[in-house]
Amino acid sequence: MTTFVVSLFLPYTVDFHDIPSPKRELSPLRPLTASSRKEPKIDLPEKKASLFSVPTPPKTPAAADYAEFFSQLQPSAATHFPKPHDPRSLVRSDSHIPEWGGTLFFNQPRSQAVPAPPDTILEYAKAHDRTKAVKTRPARRSPNPNARPNSKSRDGSKDKGSWDSQWTIEPAVQGNGGLANAVRAAIDAGSIGDVNWVGLIGFPTDSLGDEIKDEIHERLESDLDSLTVFVSDTDLDGHYAHYCKTILWPVFNYQIPDHPKSKAYEDHSWIFYVHLNQAFADKVVKSYKRGDIIWVHDYHLLLVPAMIRKKLPDAQIGFFLHTAFPSSEVFRCLATRKELLEGMLGANLVAFQTREYAHHFLQTCSRLLTVEATEDGVQLEHHFVNVASFPIGIDPKGLSLAREDEEVLDWIKVMQERYHDKFLIVARDKLDNIRGVRQKLLAFELFLNKYPEWRDKVVLIQVATSTTENSELAATVSEIVTRIESVHSTLAHQPLVFLMQDIPFSQYLALLSVADVLMVTSLREGMNLTCHEYVFCQDGKQSDKKHGPIILSEFTGSAAVFEGNELSINPWDYQKCAEAIKIALEMEPAEKDRRYNKIRDIVMHHTGDYWVANLRKELAKVHDEHFRNDTMSIPRLSAINLGEKYKKSNKRLFLLDYEGTLASYGSVTNIVLSSPQRVIEALNDLISEEKNIVYVMSSRTIEELQLIFDRVPGLGLIAENGCFVREYGGLDEWIEFSDSEITKKWKESVLGILKYYEERVEGSWIEERRCSLIFHYEKADEYDAANRQAGDCANHINDACESQRVRAIPTKDTVCVEPMDWDKRTAAIHILNNLRQSGLPDFLMVAGNDRDDEIIFRWANEIDDSKTIPNVTTVSVGNRNTVAKATLTQGTTGLLSALGRLSKLG
Repeated sequence: MTTFVVSLFLPYTVDFHDIPSPKRELSPLRPLTASSRKEPKIDLPEKKASLFSVPTPPKTPAAADYAEFFSQLQPSAATHFPKPHDPRSLVRSDSHIPEWGGTLFFNQPRSQAVPAPPDTILEYAKAHDRTKAVKTRPARRSPNPNARPNSKSRDGSKDKGSWDSQWTIEPAVQGNGGLANAVRAAIDAGSIGDVNWVGLIGFPTDSLGDEIKDEIHERLESDLDSLTVFVSDTDLDGHYAHYCKTILWPVFNYQIPDHPKSKAYEDHSWIFYVHLNQAFADKVVKSYKRGDIIWVHDYHLLLVPAMIRKKLPDAQIGFFLHTAFPSSEVFRCLATRKELLEGMLGANLVAFQTREYAHHFLQTCSRLLTVEATEDGVQLEHHFVNVASFPIGIDPKGLSLAREDEEVLDWIKVMQERYHDKFLIVARDKLDNIRGVRQKLLAFELFLNKYPEWRDKVVLIQVATSTTENSELAATVSEIVTRIESVHSTLAHQPLVFLMQDIPFSQYLALLSVADVLMVTSLREGMNLTCHEYVFCQDGKQSDKKHGPIILSEFTGSAAVFEGNELSINPWDYQKCAEAIKIALEMEPAEKDRRYNKIRDIVMHHTGDYWVANLRKELAKVHDEHFRNDTMSIPRLSAINLGEKYKKSNKRLFLLDYEGTLASYGSVTNIVLSSPQRVIEALNDLISEEKNIVYVMSSRTIEELQLIFDRVPGLGLIAENGCFVREYGGLDEWIEFSDSEITKKWKESVLGILKYYEERVEGSWIEERRCSLIFHYEKADEYDAANRQAGDCANHINDACESQRVRAIPTKDTVCVEPMDWDKRTAAIHILNNLRQSGLPDFLMVAGNDRDDEIIFRWANEIDDSKTIPNVTTVSVGNRNTVAKATLTQGTTGLLSALGRLSKLG
């Protein structure tokens, strides 16, 4: 059995040799100095922290002194990775690479992609027309060299023959480092068996010939169990640089793009997003063998689960989203929202970093797809999709080995000597609109202004890896840095060390080890593993500093995991952020120890290995449940076995659903007319046998059921899905379980919401029952619009009225609002408890056909498993997925025939 780990980029890439390196693009903020591909080892007294560029703005003498600490050379692969040439080594959890297609560390081809459409209306229209021509083009492994004879390389890349040289496999810079570390840790721990990675090689490949691609594919597959997906540069550029980074990434992080260029990208690049997802799905399907596990990762591949499910309906498919998932109000802004959700719902299990993100997903599905969303997942027409949260973690074993490296220990000594009399606040973030670098600097500036006694005691070292796409933010940040330095720097001290690009991994670990405080001000982030790595490095084993507190944005997934032991902040509240800095710096050692020990316990428990093992276990569990509930795997009801159970029992209880089980759906009048004499006779025949106790369950009102079953004396009735029960034996008294005053109060709240939507959906109407309210829109003039409004309505009620213990359930053509505390299961428990006085039955049969019946099927199955009642039968009428242990595909006719045969047995 193989586990396919499907992620956009493989954890490996290729470095070509004996070819002059392509021209490298520099930071938009300042020129970079030349760099050597092999960085010589620097003697300890001359060590300098590797930095890409000359510090900006111009430094004071003190600033220049600090800057000596940081080399002006770009980091190389030799410093970026703990083990530079070992593809299986630990990698950075967040590599912060600024631009796709760049050749920062390795000699690789540049992209040959056709330029993205312009943001002017006229030019965009022409470009969009050209793009439409590729809509019907199938995804292909490698581009036709004659397809675009006039297209030019962005960078004057060499032709295909130029890359026919020696190459080596290296650890990748692109990709999900946290995922790679977690999977490797799980493999080492034996938590997961055979693993095949599926992904891109990490650079544009149009410049490579088919022979080179085949060699790379074969080498990665044979040596590193990796399946390489090759797509054209245009597909990849449109998918990754445009749709993912310009549309999906901002929306998933609550940054709704509204400028013309993003709109152009959305229309233009969706085609390429689909093409690339299909290429990944095809690669997995081609290599899949029965019993394999498919695990798809992140927002780049949202369509892949459904694409695979279409070809492999029985496959075990999991999907994990590493980023945040926005609220439905934000997600609905995407033009392709429905396609994206349906793509994710192709998985058996959809998992998120936190429960909040899972809740947003459930809410969004309910609202936009008008489906029932429960706490555990989404109920679709033919199957259930489980939804859960599993926070990712780090690899402590791998990180521990990296910390023991001589370079790390040397840097710790140097930094301790240099900052021996200072309090260090450290941070490492990508310089974009999501990570909150601007907010952090403003809060730090306010801290220095508000608490001047700290100006000469504290240093904030901010590593801000630059991006080429946001020069406006970079300019704003540069102004703040200039202002802080001009006001607060002196000849002897610089309170802010702002590093515009990344530092070597050894220096990163050293910084975490010598820091007094870690400060994270992300405006939104799935899981910040820098926090976890900081906690691991703060054990005091290699540094004088230990147990430093964490100032952490409440909008990160890590804040939900740390259970309040961090200093939680709202990055937009600069006053509170400044106060948090002061609190962290002045915190008593005992309080530091208390907070640190609790967070460390969490970090060491929720490791990467634990994350992989738990996800794998949960995926296997839900897949087995889905398989068991599939009507193809559920046995047909055996009349012979049922008859044997019936004959050897002395006291029998029947719980039979009405709508769709004993009779067809429809209005009360229609059901009365469509309820043939056969239904009445079948029930009367059952009741005539004194050993039999028969109840009919329904969502209908007391009055409706009395009208329908007036001719069946002695029949027990359950009305409004369990809110009312009339005992069997001819009693006319009804038992009401819900409190009438409580019901009256929640109805007042819900009716106001329902009337709001009734006014907006022409042809809709509200049905009020004693314990429930139903919003009908089956006769709406514009059904599609009404369906969207129904989703909004259910979402609105579930959010606003959850505290009143009511829920809104979207079903076909209706939204039903009913109490959470009463259902068919609670009614059945009441009935069984009453029967205990005279002895429990030794035969139980439960028949139903709808989602309302699943809860009572589960209850009956539990009774069967515990052997409380020796003979239990649960049967679902129809062909929907169910937890019932038998099915009757003949519908109501089949059930009535089965009941008729039992009656004749006596």
